[in-house]
Amino acid sequence: MKPLCIKMAFVILITSSLIIGYKEKNKEKILVENIVVENVLYRSDTVLDRYAKIEEVVEEPIVYEGLTLTELSAKIDNVLNSSLDGYGTTIAKLAIDKGVDPVVAASIILVETGCKWTCSSLVRNANNVGGMKASSGRYASFESLEAGLEAFINNLANNYYARGLTTPEAINTKYAANPNWHDDVYYYVEAIMMS
Repeated sequence: MKPLCIKMAFVILITSSLIIGYKEKNKEKILVENIVVENVLYRSDTVLDRYAKIEEVVEEPIVYEGLTLTELSAKIDNVLNSSLDGYGTTIAKLAIDKGVDPVVAASIILVETGCKWTCSSLVRNANNVGGMKASSGRYASFESLEAGLEAFINNLANNYYARGLTTPEAINTKYAANPNWHDDVYYYVEAIMMS
């Protein structure tokens, strides 16, 4: 009887070892199955949940000359200061939505406002970023910077871009009395793209 008990204990011990070994082996399989996801190697010493949702990384689309909106906005923000600091995304989104070159729009704003350093009183007091005039002939005033930016971009879209005036030289013929105004715009175009 004693040898039979020893044999049974030995069988139970071997069986439980095999079960544990099988579980460990399957744990490794689960880990290996989940270790490479979309050519990315993940290392973990815990069992990964086979049914867990893998979040898909969505790449931000290119919106302007090889740049994403985030990258473009950062370039514009690097040059804006004072009252317009942090409005790069607003300018980029408004311009792209209206079919206006966002870097040219931001550059014109910089020429017209001085917001590379300290914004003009027209920006600070009237939220007017483009030197726009009202029908009365006086400078227009807007309730917020967002409203002023939107009016400025709409002005470029409707009165310049819609009429084929899409470069600083072409815009210069209608927008500014100074025949070399476009050179100042190009200065900021380059500053933005190099930032």
